[in-house]
Amino acid sequence: MDELTAAGIIDPDLRASYAECKRLNALHGKTYFLATLLLPKAKRPFVHALYGFARYADEIVDDLASQLSVQEKAKELNTWGSKVLSDLKIGNSQDAVGRALIDTVNRFDIPHEYFEAFLHSMEMDLTVQEYETYEDLMEYVYGSAAVIGLQMVPILGPLHADAYESAKTLGIAFQLANFIRDVGEDLDRSRVYLPKKELEQFGVDRKMLEARILTPEIVEALKFQIARVKRLQEQAAPGIQLLEPSSRPCIQAASTLYCGIVEEVEKINYDIFNKRAKTSTGRRLRVASAAYLKRLALSN
Repeated sequence: MDELTAAGIIDPDLRASYAECKRLNALHGKTYFLATLLLPKAKRPFVHALYGFARYADEIVDDLASQLSVQEKAKELNTWGSKVLSDLKIGNSQDAVGRALIDTVNRFDIPHEYFEAFLHSMEMDLTVQEYETYEDLMEYVYGSAAVIGLQMVPILGPLHADAYESAKTLGIAFQLANFIRDVGEDLDRSRVYLPKKELEQFGVDRKMLEARILTPEIVEALKFQIARVKRLQEQAAPGIQLLEPSSRPCIQAASTLYCGIVEEVEKINYDIFNKRAKTSTGRRLRVASAAYLKRLALSN
């Protein structure tokens, strides 16, 4: 039985929308897509729908190949986002991605405010180039990452209300790991996500980052950020056990691979300006295989 049928998605237009979300996930979110395959078939389409929404918005904001100005991107994001939010309120959509998203939201009663927060963070990406403090950054990270975890929980199956807080924490850890790896790429977009005040503690400023020369000061600043990711991952770990057993291998694998980005940064001796820290295909397959075996054991 295919995933859509297993999930009870029969309507042809709805199936086409979910298929488009899955295509976006497979094309752009390779690690995320791999982790999704560890879920039971009946859960996967709904995760694809959430990813499709987030990816579509992110593409509007971060498509470097686009000839659109910041103002034009802001207008496009606002137009598309407003339509999706409006469709959420009425309960249906004709948008290629929005149709599957709204079906998912309706099935699992996911709060609309999560999607409003996400779009707010995407708007921030078009206007905010740096963050003074960690607390300031958290306004952005809540919408760009924490709410993704919160959206996922109803699909994954919470066994306790505390599962939501753990999902939020893990989402933040994922995002902070990406910020560490992507300092160079974010500079290309004129953004610095590492909080200014925290960088100053180690004698680092934006000018030093823009020079793209790895200094002892930058290394120490990165170590500080990496330690936080590891703490957040550890704090979130007990929450995985608060999900339905069939969902746990997927989230454990995602935690290992996404938070593992910081270990890859350590392996390249923090040289984020000249090398891209990435998890090898071999490691992804090893983690996924172990998780898949756990899922099989749980289903027996």
